[in-house]
Amino acid sequence: MGIDASFGLAFAKSQLAAGQRLPLEGTVFISVRDEDKALATNMATELKDLGFQIVATRGTSAFLAQQGIANRLVNKVREGRPHVVDMLKNGEVNLVINTTSDKQAIAESFSIRRAALTLEVPYCTTVAGARASIEAIRAMIHGSLEVRTLQEYHSGGARHEARGNTLTPGNEG
Repeated sequence: MGIDASFGLAFAKSQLAAGQRLPLEGTVFISVRDEDKALATNMATELKDLGFQIVATRGTSAFLAQQGIANRLVNKVREGRPHVVDMLKNGEVNLVINTTSDKQAIAESFSIRRAALTLEVPYCTTVAGARASIEAIRAMIHGSLEVRTLQEYHSGGARHEARGNTLTPGNEG
């Protein structure tokens, strides 16, 4: 659980508390089921606006390109090397957004999920999770995470004064 003045900052705190470090820059891998492609367009646009590079599998890459979103094509694991797992192992991917629709897609994404987990790369398997992560990333880029007591949040005043306890990625512990 995280608490803050905005959902983005609260979600960022919850992820830090769970040991998940959302990236503030780098490359995002996107591979989504057909039903999520329109939503992926909005997410990719937001990520590009935040300074991220996008890599995507064939279908997602083509769809994003048709929408005018620059991205780089990367192979699925079954399509041969170099593929997304290679990129994860090489430290070239900082966030994974991967939604699946059937048993075959779930099985194919197993090696991606395992690599992301092993390498501690944040991994979103739903559009809702990806949207929350993007909102948290935006909030962290444009603001700071401040530590306040519950009493300060619920004191009844609209204004909450920070007490000098600011969390930034890297000093949260």
